[in-house]
Amino acid sequence: MNNNSEIIARITGLLYPFIIIFGVYIILNGHITPGGGFQGGAVLASVFISRYLVYPFEDIKIKSLQLAEKLLFFSIIMIPILFLFTGFNYSAGQANSYYLIGMNLLIGFKVCFGLTIIFFRFVFYEGEK
Repeated sequence: MNNNSEIIARITGLLYPFIIIFGVYIILNGHITPGGGFQGGAVLASVFISRYLVYPFEDIKIKSLQLAEKLLFFSIIMIPILFLFTGFNYSAGQANSYYLIGMNLLIGFKVCFGLTIIFFRFVFYEGEK
């Protein structure tokens, strides 16, 4: 049985879409304004963390998050290397914006998954020792 207040659960449930929109907004506008992948990813991770604080159950698959984080890390490393070896000139105006937005998205989701993994590792596994 959950001992948390139903009011807190409903309010946080109503706030989740706004937090997600704000995190994605920070990520997408990171190449123009202060912010970007790391800051937006931290905001997105707060959705998972606050969800656990309201419903403290272990129903998130950490292995899936770790796999997604590894794939994102691989993409973050390989895309610039691919552009370097193919001679793609991504500093030409509009293409530079698309490149930066794409990299901010990859970094943002990697940070989101990474912070979520760290939080759940501390909560579920490190407390057992």
